[in-house]
Amino acid sequence: MVGKNIKKFRTAKQMTQDELAQQLNVTRQAVSNWENGKTQPDIETLHKIAEILDVTIEELIYGAKQTTTIVKNTTVQNATKGLSFGAALAMVISYVNWHSIGWAIFHGLLNWVYVIYFVLRYGWNG
Repeated sequence: MVGKNIKKFRTAKQMTQDELAQQLNVTRQAVSNWENGKTQPDIETLHKIAEILDVTIEELIYGAKQTTTIVKNTTVQNATKGLSFGAALAMVISYVNWHSIGWAIFHGLLNWVYVIYFVLRYGWNG
């Protein structure tokens, strides 16, 4: 997998095996062996390759970055829905149990106090 990723990122930068080898002070055959999966670069070389190809070591090992913006956007949307539902549910349960609109409002406000505390402590993107 590492070799395929090295080749993918190298060709994306329009770099030859010779050019990469020169920058790493290794032979072209070493780069070829990595890309064909015959050998693996050591961690120091992997770090240098990542710098040269402008990618992270994780990208070299696992492939292209996975986009997390979709997950974060979905999480924010779900959190927003859950906050409103949670406040409404707290108010309904309080009113049903104590037959008091005052307690219902109080518990609804407590829910929002907790939400504000959570956002201040952990940030909106959690």
